[in-house]
Amino acid sequence: MGVGLQRAAEQRGTLQSRAAQLEMELAGGESPILELQGVLDGLLSRRLEVEGDLAQARRVLEQADAELRSLDERRQTAERRVGEAREAMEQAKLAAQETRVRRESIAEQFAATQFVLTEVLQALANDAEVPVWETQLGEVRADIERLGQVNLAAIDELKENTERKEYLDRQHADLTSALDTLEEAMHKIDKETRTRFEDTFNKINAGLQEKFPRLFGGGHAYLELVGEDPLAAGVSVMARPPGKRNVTISQLSGGEKALTAVALVFSIFDLNPAPFCLLDEVDAPLDENNVGRFCDIVREMAKQVQFIFITHNKVTMELASQLLGVTMNEPGVSRLVAVDVDEAVRLAAS
Repeated sequence: MGVGLQRAAEQRGTLQSRAAQLEMELAGGESPILELQGVLDGLLSRRLEVEGDLAQARRVLEQADAELRSLDERRQTAERRVGEAREAMEQAKLAAQETRVRRESIAEQFAATQFVLTEVLQALANDAEVPVWETQLGEVRADIERLGQVNLAAIDELKENTERKEYLDRQHADLTSALDTLEEAMHKIDKETRTRFEDTFNKINAGLQEKFPRLFGGGHAYLELVGEDPLAAGVSVMARPPGKRNVTISQLSGGEKALTAVALVFSIFDLNPAPFCLLDEVDAPLDENNVGRFCDIVREMAKQVQFIFITHNKVTMELASQLLGVTMNEPGVSRLVAVDVDEAVRLAAS
């Protein structure tokens, strides 16, 4: 313990001597610090001054840059205006050159017209304006463009086509006149045809109504138009033999049809007699009574018409003055035999 205390005492002494030494050094070192503090304060104030000058210089520099940019923009604007002015001047030169050339061309064209300029100017209207003329000129040019390529031979073609048109107009007038004449003639023909048809129809109808009862020993028959227009209408034969109702000819028997047809044919012959009349076995479907009435009418009409008829009926043969018969003595060989009835009667009487 004694050794420890001694050692602690020694250390204490050492520390006290060290503390005293440090206090001496500390007391001697405050003067440089104070000097350095003064220098530092001076430098700080100088720094503040320099920073103020620097800020002022920056502001001046910014103003100079702004002025420089403004001057540069003004320079660019001036250069652009100069370029536009040059371009306008070039266009003006070209327009002036074009106007000069156009003026010379117009002067040449006007000189070719052999007009006097002063007289033309005096003849112009007071309201004459170039824009109006230019508008009209544009419309005319547009019309010309729509017409297409100019045909240099158009004048000759126009003359030729005009002559052809006049010729065709004359032809058209002639055709129109001829057409009017034809229509008038057709109208007259239609009118006359209608009149003649109605007259002929009425006469034939009257003849049929007269001959039908004589052939049938009674009854009634008439013609009837089927349609409104007489020139386009059909004709129906309406017949009513004795003891039957009124029917068309298609509903009659064979003999009745034959007698009705004979009555109609004989009615037509009365209207317009022919030199001769050919009857081919008309009496074939008739009975003896009807054949007798048929022969009576034929005998009456034979005074005006020469009849040639083919028949196998003996009563009808008695009407003939000349008989022509065909015989076949040998198979396949026919021979014509002619008989004069009047001559045969004289020979028989002698």
